[in-house]
Amino acid sequence: MGSSEYGRGAGCGSPGAAPRAHRLEAEHHRPGCRPPSPAGPLEKPTVGETLESRPRTVSRRYLSSLKNKLSSGAWRKSCQPGTCPGPGMQEPEEKRIVQELLETEQAYVARLHLLDQVFFQELLKEARSSKAFPEDVVRLIFSNISSIYQFHAQFFLPELQQRLDDWTTTPRIGDVIQKLAPFLKMYSEYVKNFERAIELLATWTDKSLPFQDVLTRIQNSEASGSLTLQHHMLEPVQRIPRYELLLKEYVQKLPAQAPDLADAQKALDMIFSAAQHSNTAITEMERLQELWEVYQRLGLEDDIVDPSNTLLREGPVLKISFRRSGPMERYLFLFNNMLLYCVPRVIQVGAHFQVRTRIDVAGMKVRELTDAEFPHSFLVSGKQRTLELQARSQEEMIAWMQAFQAAIDQIEKRNETFKAAVQSPEGDPQEQELQSEELGLRAPQWVRDKMVTMCMRCREPFNALKRRRHHCRACGYVVCARCSDYRAELKYDSNRPNRVCLDCYTFLTGNVLPEDKEDKRRGILEKGSVAGSEQSLMCSFLQLVGDKWGKSGPRGWCVIPRDDPLVLYVYAAPQDMRAHTSIPLLGYQVTTGSQADPRVFQLQQSGQLYTFKAETEELRGRWVKAMERAASGWSPRGPNDGDLSD
Repeated sequence: MGSSEYGRGAGCGSPGAAPRAHRLEAEHHRPGCRPPSPAGPLEKPTVGETLESRPRTVSRRYLSSLKNKLSSGAWRKSCQPGTCPGPGMQEPEEKRIVQELLETEQAYVARLHLLDQVFFQELLKEARSSKAFPEDVVRLIFSNISSIYQFHAQFFLPELQQRLDDWTTTPRIGDVIQKLAPFLKMYSEYVKNFERAIELLATWTDKSLPFQDVLTRIQNSEASGSLTLQHHMLEPVQRIPRYELLLKEYVQKLPAQAPDLADAQKALDMIFSAAQHSNTAITEMERLQELWEVYQRLGLEDDIVDPSNTLLREGPVLKISFRRSGPMERYLFLFNNMLLYCVPRVIQVGAHFQVRTRIDVAGMKVRELTDAEFPHSFLVSGKQRTLELQARSQEEMIAWMQAFQAAIDQIEKRNETFKAAVQSPEGDPQEQELQSEELGLRAPQWVRDKMVTMCMRCREPFNALKRRRHHCRACGYVVCARCSDYRAELKYDSNRPNRVCLDCYTFLTGNVLPEDKEDKRRGILEKGSVAGSEQSLMCSFLQLVGDKWGKSGPRGWCVIPRDDPLVLYVYAAPQDMRAHTSIPLLGYQVTTGSQADPRVFQLQQSGQLYTFKAETEELRGRWVKAMERAASGWSPRGPNDGDLSD
């Protein structure tokens, strides 16, 4: 068939094709007498659409609107009794619905004609002549559209036309619809193939210029209404739900004693089950459109584009930095199988985000962090990387954690062999160090720079010139250059060599290095800080006031350990392995200091005076009570005894 044939109109050659112009969906709300036929791909475009230079594509908004309208019946506007003037006696409502069914069937057959006799045949002809693309591809795209077209054009439409012509003697339609129902099984094949057909259509449109030329020529014709082939291919998916809506209204309008009531109700039940396939297909198409839009915002990177993915949650978060003092703006895309950790692009031309890290959900763990400095924070620990994130509210944090847990649970159900490893008992929530069996298998949580002032292995203080901070990629500790001058292959980083500390190097490789200066005796101040309250009787930051501590008046992490309950250790930071100073509390007198500031208290003994300042008056009271008990020689009798301030 040449272009001149399909330029005359899609209805040519189709039995009973409606002569009237097709309307767009927007015209359905225009008041009028006769109910307009449903919006369809061949209907005349509006002025705004005519101005567009290229055919429209199927949008997610269109699919969502279509699904809602098919469910609610809002796509058609029926005339109420008495609102449509007509010559002579007004026709029964049920006959009006049958008339509408006939008109929409005529328009539908015209669209099937366009799909089968124009698009399908023209593409087949081009495939045979140019050999630019395989004939099998064309047949896969159009599936069994020829069978659907022949059934409606040669059987169902003539039957409907004949029944309406004989309405006076045979006012019934239920028996005709019942004949239709068994043939609707043909639609199952079309609907199941629809997703693959759309993918093939997109692939070969980009891949083959002759393929694209044929589509463009037909889509720009009057018969196609400047709509894309994708739009026309949606029509069979929409058709069965429309039968259901029209027949449902027909049954409602029939009188109680109508001879067609039983047949019409039976036909409605038969069509109802077939309609579910179309709604399912529309829902799936809506998901794919949403997924495609997300991929476009991410730049369509090959390693993340997968139609089987499901987007669970997306949104902005704050990334807690282990080097910087303040958190940084980031954006997360959580799918059923991966987390994409992204940075928004300043100039959003093309992709809106740059993917920094991809973390697999398999093996992922998520838990809340108890950090007074960063409220609403949580930890996402994956094989490739561990992130400390901060939400903007408690509710948002809970929503993120629930989404992560849902993704993890899905992976567990699909991968039973990994389930035991995921559900292994966790250590203390505050524990920063990975369990030994996980060392090198998953990215560790990095200790923040400001939490330490000295190397967490050799305990030498850091300084700006000679001793810089580094992170062990296996355990996450902050260590100096000398203690991290080792390389070990880490499985979570595709077995690439990474900087690790000596302890992790020995564990991961089994090599024992000769000791140099490691045999020195442990000093009295070389007692690791017990950062958590479970391992101490009392701990918090205190301001160190007076010349005793230096003119700057620094803040110190003060701890009375559970295993050394009569000594106060003062650290520069919570994770330090060596204390700045230690004070044996036995025999000291505790005073509340000056009245000017109720948060100040002092330790005094034979000329020694230490002055502290708590953040709150309540905290000062707890410290005073704890130190008084320690100064009197009290110590816990067992591990379950309360802290010194109880």
